Amino acid sequence: MNQIKAIWVYRFFILNSIKTEFQTRFARSKLGGFWMILHPVAQVAIYALVLSSVLSAKLPGIDNHYAYAIYLMAGTLAWSVFIEIIMKSLTVFVDNGNLLKKMAFPKITLLVVILGTTLISNILLFLAILVVFGLLGHAPTTQILWLPMLTTLVLALSIGLGLLLGVMNVFIRDIGQVTPILLQFWFWLTPIVYTIDMLPAYYKMFFMINPMTSIVQAYQSILVYGTSPNLSSLIYPSLLSLFLLSLSLFVFMKANEEMADVL
Repeated sequence: MNQIKAIWVYRFFILNSIKTEFQTRFARSKLGGFWMILHPVAQVAIYALVLSSVLSAKLPGIDNHYAYAIYLMAGTLAWSVFIEIIMKSLTVFVDNGNLLKKMAFPKITLLVVILGTTLISNILLFLAILVVFGLLGHAPTTQILWLPMLTTLVLALSIGLGLLLGVMNVFIRDIGQVTPILLQFWFWLTPIVYTIDMLPAYYKMFFMINPMTSIVQAYQSILVYGTSPNLSSLIYPSLLSLFLLSLSLFVFMKANEEMADVL
């Protein structure tokens, strides 16, 4: 409750920090915020051009010549939130070490700033994807109303894991080095550039241990196939998110006072 009160008291600091983040990121840039959506869309285009001829025939239920590009964009929308929050949270305390030692303010506000900037970026990417879908002749259905719930789930999972890794990285700097490598493996263990039906049956259970598998599949159900997500498959990532949030907040509260000294 103290952390929630601190967030409310420092709400103007958080809002100004989010504004400053975007202003700094795109200072002297002609395209401005367009770069936030250009990078992931360009990545999708590369995968689509390289792999669509191989995989497009294996995407049943999508009556569109650009089926594979549509499938990729749906998975990318989910993964971009997850990876951005974890990577920013991983080094947030280390990067702001001098600030934390000079000023007395709730460290949790730094995580809220990350949450806000990432959410804005994801909304812009979503709008860009809708435009691309329109150009490709793929109209989303009213099932997109499920997306706020799914986005909340991804935010909870990523901030829980990101905060835990961020605190650990203050005391064990190797965490900051190994995490990006593990996230690369995690990406390829998530059905974003392939469908899980392409895997042998005995591998599917292993892939379902990955909480992002169910979340990405839910995004794909909504944006690609226009169907409701399988809510029962989201129980596991929801429980895991609650566990990671509780654990990370517990660790954060225990290490809160010591972090400034270590930094």
